[in-house]
Amino acid sequence: MIAWGDIYKVVAAMTPLYFALGLGYGSVRWWRFFTAEQCGAINTLVVNFSMPFFTFDFLARANPYTMNYRVLAADAVSKALAIAAVSAWAGCCRAKAGGQSWAITGFSLAGFNNTLVVGVPLLYAMYGKWAQDLIVQIAVVQSLVWFPLLLLGFELRKAWVGIPAQGGGVSRCSSSSGSDDDDSVGGRVGPVSSSSSSSPPPSPPPKKDAAAEKDVEMNAEEEAAAAAGTTIRLWPMVRTVGLKLAGNPNVYASVLGVVWACIAYRWDLSMPGIVTGSLDVMSKTGTGMSMFSMGLFMAQQEKMIACGAGLASLGMALRFVAGPLATLVGAAAFGLRGDVLRFAIIQAALPQSIASFVFAKEYGLHADVLSTAVIFGTLVSLPVLIAYYAVLGIL
Repeated sequence: MIAWGDIYKVVAAMTPLYFALGLGYGSVRWWRFFTAEQCGAINTLVVNFSMPFFTFDFLARANPYTMNYRVLAADAVSKALAIAAVSAWAGCCRAKAGGQSWAITGFSLAGFNNTLVVGVPLLYAMYGKWAQDLIVQIAVVQSLVWFPLLLLGFELRKAWVGIPAQGGGVSRCSSSSGSDDDDSVGGRVGPVSSSSSSSPPPSPPPKKDAAAEKDVEMNAEEEAAAAAGTTIRLWPMVRTVGLKLAGNPNVYASVLGVVWACIAYRWDLSMPGIVTGSLDVMSKTGTGMSMFSMGLFMAQQEKMIACGAGLASLGMALRFVAGPLATLVGAAAFGLRGDVLRFAIIQAALPQSIASFVFAKEYGLHADVLSTAVIFGTLVSLPVLIAYYAVLGIL
């Protein structure tokens, strides 16, 4: 049974994130402190400095020799189930965008969450240090495995349908992490994007004309016709994905963090105090600045729900229901029990990774759905996650 004191610890851990997000939102929407160009400069700071140092700091301190491979395997199974389920739904319903398109979007919605910026403080407050270590492990795999696969899926669809990407590369500004994600590639979050370009935050999405609607929501028959006449060459796509990742500062941070952790824990080494102090100064800006940047992004949008109530509901269902259910199946398959099972379910219900929106916008595929998932999903995630925590604590 979860006590009120436990719930308070979760709220106390999450409230500072929403405080930074609210300051970012108010500084543009109400107080008019920043122009679009200045928002772009702030986002550039987050992308190139705050989040890479933040990511490296966590990954360098995670012991790679104690990884929980059953949790990572359960997470992999959940993502495979999400792709299969959404593809089957799109095929049965003959969805406008076709099976391939909705498989990619469903994979993004159900499988990519804000692991570091939101996941680390939340899960540490819920379950302690071991949960923090596990979410960092999931962040490593998401950054180095799942995001490259998502990019490859976008490139395959582009080859099938013949739709060019929106611009020459992934925009630096999210529509966010996002780092994540968090999110974020490699855990970037907020308006953090996935490349090293310096374009300002995008303006609010314009109304779609008929040509754009047809471009993004090509029906299944048209996709099949396009695919029938297209010869797909895999190596150029892999090369394109590699170049995109090579321009992403968070990928460098992730790789260097993992490499250092392998060396340090293998030979029991530690960084000099002058180095760790320098890293701490920058990494501590990651959480606050990422959420502030996400607030800037939210304030620049015309409306919170850009895709309509129906698709918004579908996005929330995939993020907060389908993802955790798929994880539950994967966890059961690998025998996860107790708090580890609860951890796996809750981490699957974390807010949407911003990097998934960045890719959707670049490739012209349901970007409004992912934008709504990032904005609305982040706002409603706190009560949803507390509800999961309370219910799972009873079971």
